[in-house]
Amino acid sequence: MSFAALQEKIIATGNPTVAGLDARLSYVPPFLVEQAVQEYGETRKAAAEAIFAFNCGLMDALSGIVPAVKPQAAYYELLGWEGVEMMERTIRYAQEKGLYVIADIKRGDIGATASAYAEGWLGKTAVGSAKLPCFDADCVTVNGYMGADAVSPFLKVANEEDKALFALVRTSNPSAVDLQDLELNGKKVYEVMGDLVAKWGEGYEDAYGYNRVGAVVGATWPEQLAQLRKALPHTFFLVPGYGAQGGTAEDVQYAFDSQGHGAIVNSSRGIMCAWQKTGHNGEDYGEAARNAAIAMRDAITAITPIR
Repeated sequence: MSFAALQEKIIATGNPTVAGLDARLSYVPPFLVEQAVQEYGETRKAAAEAIFAFNCGLMDALSGIVPAVKPQAAYYELLGWEGVEMMERTIRYAQEKGLYVIADIKRGDIGATASAYAEGWLGKTAVGSAKLPCFDADCVTVNGYMGADAVSPFLKVANEEDKALFALVRTSNPSAVDLQDLELNGKKVYEVMGDLVAKWGEGYEDAYGYNRVGAVVGATWPEQLAQLRKALPHTFFLVPGYGAQGGTAEDVQYAFDSQGHGAIVNSSRGIMCAWQKTGHNGEDYGEAARNAAIAMRDAITAITPIR
C-alpha cells in the first residue's frame, strides 16, 4: 500500500503511531513460553510459536487503536527458518486485522541482489508461469547510503505494486553523528541523503502530497526533524526513538506537517513490554499494550492533533 493508504488508516484511528513487533523470547509473558515449550520442547520452533502467539495477542488488542505494525526482521532471523516463516505468518495476520505492515529490513545491497530483496519483500517471485507473493509487506525500510543502486530496485517494485519504502536519513542512535553530521559541500551528510530521498521520489505524489520514498528520521533529533520536515515537504517520515530511546511527544511534533499528517512514530518495547510493569506476570499483556498505545497516542495528538 502507498503512504496514502497509511495516512488514511492514521486518520481513521486518530493515531499517528506504529507498534513495533520486535520480540525476543524474554519479552514474551512466561505462560506463553511455557505453553510452547510443553508442546515443542526447548527448540527454535517453540520460541517461534510463543512469539507468534504473543504477536497475535498484541495485534488483537491493538487493532483499531494503532494503524500499523512494524516487525523487525532481525528478531525473526534470530530463530532461523522457523522465525522467518513466523514473520510471514505475522504479516498475514496483521493484514487480516487491517493493519498496515512496515517490514523493518533495512536492506542496502545493489543490482540483482537488491532486486531479489525487493521482489521477495514487496513484490512477487516467479515459479514457472506463476507470480507468487512472498512476504508481501506494504512497505519496507532500506539503507540508501550506497546510493540510488540500493534504492531503485525497491522503488521499481513499489511502483508496480502500489507500495512504499522508507530510506534511512537521520537515524536515532547516538553514534549517527560519526557519519551523518559530517559536512559535504556545505551540507551535513544527512541533509544530502534527504535531498536524495526527495529526488528518488520525484514524479509521484499521492492524494496527501507524499511520494513513495519516505525517510527514517529519529525522534532523538528534534531540531533535525524540524529542519528536514521543512526541506522535504513531500516525504513521509518514519520516526523511531520514542520512549525507550528518549524521544518524547514534544520532540516528534516536528515530524508532522501543518495538518498533523506525513509521519508515523514507532514504539516497540514501550508497547510490547508494558505488561512487565503491571505486576500480573503477563496475563494482562494485551490490555497493558493497549493502554500503553492509547497513552502514546494521546500524548502525541495532544500536542499535534490530526486535522
